[in-house]
Amino acid sequence: MTTMTEGSVREFRMPDVGEGLTEAEILKWYVQPGETVTDGQVVCEVETAKAAVELPIPYDGVVRELRFPEGTTVDVGTTIITVDVGGGAAPAAQEPAPAAAERAEEPKPQGSGRQPVLVGYGVATSSTRRRPRRAAEVPAREAPAAPAPAAAVQAELNGHGPDVRQRPLAKPPVRKLAKDLGVDLAAVTPTGPDGVITREDVHAAAAPRQAAEPAAGTPAPPAPASVAPAPVSYDTARETRVPVKGVRKATAAAMVGSAFTAPHVTEFVTVDVTRTMKLVEELRQDKEFAGLRVNPLLLIAKALLVAIRRNPDINASWDEAAQEIVVKHYVNLGIAAATPRGLIVPNIKDAHAKTLPQLAQALGELVTTAREGRTSPAAMQGGTVTITNVGVFGVDTGTPILNPGESAILAVGAIKPQPWVHKGKVKPRQVTTLALSFDHRLVDGELGSKVLADVAAILEQPKRLITWA
Repeated sequence: MTTMTEGSVREFRMPDVGEGLTEAEILKWYVQPGETVTDGQVVCEVETAKAAVELPIPYDGVVRELRFPEGTTVDVGTTIITVDVGGGAAPAAQEPAPAAAERAEEPKPQGSGRQPVLVGYGVATSSTRRRPRRAAEVPAREAPAAPAPAAAVQAELNGHGPDVRQRPLAKPPVRKLAKDLGVDLAAVTPTGPDGVITREDVHAAAAPRQAAEPAAGTPAPPAPASVAPAPVSYDTARETRVPVKGVRKATAAAMVGSAFTAPHVTEFVTVDVTRTMKLVEELRQDKEFAGLRVNPLLLIAKALLVAIRRNPDINASWDEAAQEIVVKHYVNLGIAAATPRGLIVPNIKDAHAKTLPQLAQALGELVTTAREGRTSPAAMQGGTVTITNVGVFGVDTGTPILNPGESAILAVGAIKPQPWVHKGKVKPRQVTTLALSFDHRLVDGELGSKVLADVAAILEQPKRLITWA
């Protein structure tokens, strides 16, 4: 994470805060050049494709330089901040910062044997140093007397080629058109910028009767290259374009991969949850649940865990490489959470082993952390089954897409009073609709139906939580 530079200055590099992540966006700096930092102090907050994470500095010193402003996406392994650990004054160190950055790259081979290296360090470092060199090498490419064919054509178009006066200027597609039509480019009168022969010039030469018309009034439609700027032309007053990155980018990629990899099947059931709602009210008054978040989602989560215990094959994943079904003997229960940065699915580790109060505590911590944007990447890895509560948005139900690597996801709709036949009479009851999507490669209709029916039966008669658990 750190690298020694000249003197007493240390570099702090962007770490891999997730498993295999290659970049992160700097959301906020908590320190500025000249400020003193201590070991373990949080210096910035970054957002990866999975979560927002705070980065602590691993040593004491004075901040010399912040390499990137807020809002910049930085590759893993790239230096983001330098700190003078010898107690030197920051202003004196800031003057030669650009030169110091270049010199900092030089001594790395010397001490690389004892410095920890993170994923992406080599790539980030080499790319940073090569960019200036590419700019310096451009003139050198013009020196060879016999450039490659593509380079020669480009040189002619730019007016720098050695035989500009001898060879007609034309782009490769235009040359091919002339060859196909049997037109000698040397006999064509160019009308394009800087004497470049256009497609219209070739067509005019191929049909002498129309030669005067294109030559007199430069072609109305320019060459195909002029069409390129069209996509960036839009009404900014009527449209807003938001870059796809971070959590949103990762979610989009995961959902597309899941939807087009696992064959989804969704089943629905409408349930009378009146007794469950009464039990929620009773638990809220129970001393054992004092200070805990008790809501219908808690009992729905417990009902799903009981259903999985009764039907363990639903808690599995498909290993495409090994062509095996991997049945999990633990349940990491994912809970889909809408956050300002997009939808994330952290999971409760070993949820199957938790008591109802423990599950309530875990749910409360998960939701609070997600809303504050503090969910760690580890909390979103290793999920086995997921619950998504679309009912909080007033939606009756939906067809949820599986979280990648999981075999089932349960969507919970809005709980509303509806007319319902209860004990032979139509009465107003609290009703909701559940939707269970599952991977049909490893979960057939019978297994999926049993799981959904068990969840529904528990919510209709929550006393089954005691007898079935």
